[in-house]
Amino acid sequence: MPKYQFSCDATPRYLPEQSAPEQAIYGFSYTVTVTNTGEVAAQLISRHWIISDANGHTEEVKGLGVVGQQPLLKPGESFQYTSGSRLRTASGTMHGSYFCVAEDGERFEAAVSLFVLEAIDGNGPSGRVLH
Repeated sequence: MPKYQFSCDATPRYLPEQSAPEQAIYGFSYTVTVTNTGEVAAQLISRHWIISDANGHTEEVKGLGVVGQQPLLKPGESFQYTSGSRLRTASGTMHGSYFCVAEDGERFEAAVSLFVLEAIDGNGPSGRVLH
């Protein structure tokens, strides 16, 4: 097991109530679970997202923490949050990373694998995670 490691799983969902397809607005939420799979307690300090729509428009989002928090996770602990994004097309992708600092001062990045945002109505899953 690596000494410094966070695993990150993202689950996207289409939000038809926050979308206006006739105006090219598609709303999505995504729930991310961050788990400290390493051997040392560490804190999530900042985020970096790359969001792309089907037309190739790409937006970068950087900022401190996630949903106003910078969680400190001991080995085996998880933190889950939900946030959102809007696209100009009915589909797109997101991927990114978190900058983290371990209790002993070591710095590392935790990657969030590419996942697909798709505007699909119904009760089934609306997003796919690509590994």
